Amino acid sequence: MTKAEIIEQIYEKVGFSKKESAEIVELVFDTMKDTLEKGEKIKISGFGNFVVRQKRPRVGRNPQTGEEIEISARRVLTFRPSQVLKAALNGEPIPHEVEE
Repeated sequence: MTKAEIIEQIYEKVGFSKKESAEIVELVFDTMKDTLEKGEKIKISGFGNFVVRQKRPRVGRNPQTGEEIEISARRVLTFRPSQVLKAALNGEPIPHEVEE
Protein backbone atom coordinates (compact mmCIF):
# COMPACT_ATOMS: atom_id res chain seq x y z
CA MET A 1 0.00 0.00 0.00
CA THR A 2 1.33 3.44 -0.92
CA LYS A 3 0.87 6.77 0.80
CA ALA A 4 -1.50 7.78 -2.01
CA GLU A 5 -3.60 4.67 -1.33
CA ILE A 6 -3.74 5.49 2.39
CA ILE A 7 -4.94 9.00 1.51
CA GLU A 8 -7.57 7.52 -0.81
CA GLN A 9 -8.81 5.17 1.94
CA ILE A 10 -9.19 8.05 4.40
CA TYR A 11 -10.97 10.10 1.74
CA GLU A 12 -13.44 7.26 1.05
CA LYS A 13 -14.05 6.08 4.63
CA VAL A 14 -13.99 9.32 6.64
CA GLY A 15 -15.34 11.75 4.10
CA PHE A 16 -12.62 14.39 4.35
CA SER A 17 -11.58 16.02 1.09
CA LYS A 18 -8.57 14.54 -0.66
CA LYS A 19 -6.55 17.60 0.33
CA GLU A 20 -7.55 17.27 4.00
CA SER A 21 -6.84 13.53 3.91
CA ALA A 22 -3.38 14.18 2.43
CA GLU A 23 -2.62 16.81 5.08
CA ILE A 24 -3.61 14.41 7.88
CA VAL A 25 -1.47 11.58 6.50
CA GLU A 26 1.50 13.93 6.02
CA LEU A 27 1.08 15.28 9.56
CA VAL A 28 0.98 11.76 11.05
CA PHE A 29 4.08 10.65 9.13
CA ASP A 30 5.98 13.87 9.92
CA THR A 31 5.15 13.48 13.62
CA MET A 32 6.32 9.86 13.58
CA LYS A 33 9.52 10.77 11.73
CA ASP A 34 10.33 13.64 14.11
CA THR A 35 9.72 11.40 17.14
CA LEU A 36 11.95 8.63 15.77
CA GLU A 37 14.71 11.10 14.79
CA LYS A 38 14.85 12.12 18.48
CA GLY A 39 15.38 8.46 19.35
CA GLU A 40 12.00 8.14 21.05
CA LYS A 41 9.80 5.05 20.87
CA ILE A 42 6.37 5.04 19.18
CA LYS A 43 3.76 2.70 20.64
CA ILE A 44 0.49 2.29 18.77
CA SER A 45 -1.92 0.18 20.80
CA GLY A 46 -3.27 -2.78 18.84
CA PHE A 47 -0.65 -2.26 16.12
CA GLY A 48 2.90 -2.35 17.48
CA ASN A 49 6.04 -0.50 18.53
CA PHE A 50 8.59 1.40 16.47
CA VAL A 51 11.97 1.61 18.23
CA VAL A 52 15.25 3.22 17.15
CA ARG A 53 18.25 1.12 18.18
CA GLN A 54 21.92 2.06 18.13
CA LYS A 55 24.20 -0.49 16.47
CA ARG A 56 27.90 -0.54 17.29
CA PRO A 57 30.59 -0.56 14.64
CA ARG A 58 31.69 -4.06 13.69
CA VAL A 59 33.99 -5.88 11.34
CA GLY A 60 32.33 -7.41 8.30
CA ARG A 61 33.64 -9.25 5.28
CA ASN A 62 33.25 -8.52 1.59
CA PRO A 63 31.70 -11.78 0.30
CA GLN A 64 33.36 -11.44 -3.12
CA THR A 65 36.93 -10.81 -1.97
CA GLY A 66 36.93 -12.00 1.65
CA GLU A 67 38.45 -8.64 2.60
CA GLU A 68 37.59 -7.38 6.09
CA ILE A 69 35.81 -4.04 6.20
CA GLU A 70 34.51 -1.98 9.10
CA ILE A 71 30.75 -1.48 9.20
CA SER A 72 30.18 1.88 10.85
CA ALA A 73 27.96 2.55 13.85
CA ARG A 74 24.43 3.47 12.89
CA ARG A 75 20.89 3.77 14.10
CA VAL A 76 18.31 1.29 12.86
CA LEU A 77 14.54 1.29 13.07
CA THR A 78 12.80 -1.84 14.29
CA PHE A 79 9.11 -2.68 14.38
CA ARG A 80 7.54 -5.18 16.73
CA PRO A 81 3.92 -6.01 15.98
CA SER A 82 1.43 -6.21 18.84
CA GLN A 83 -0.23 -9.48 19.84
CA VAL A 84 -3.47 -8.14 18.32
CA LEU A 85 -1.81 -7.53 14.93
CA LYS A 86 -0.03 -10.91 15.01
CA ALA A 87 -3.33 -12.66 15.73
CA ALA A 88 -5.10 -10.78 12.92
CA LEU A 89 -2.34 -11.67 10.44
CA ASN A 90 -2.60 -15.34 11.34
CA GLY A 91 -6.41 -15.51 11.37
CA GLU A 92 -6.46 -16.24 15.09
CA PRO A 93 -8.92 -14.90 17.66
CA ILE A 94 -7.89 -11.45 18.85
CA PRO A 95 -6.49 -11.51 22.40
CA HIS A 96 -8.44 -9.31 24.79
CA GLU A 97 -6.88 -6.66 27.00
CA VAL A 98 -3.32 -7.46 25.92
CA GLU A 99 -0.81 -4.69 26.65
CA GLU A 100 2.79 -4.87 25.49
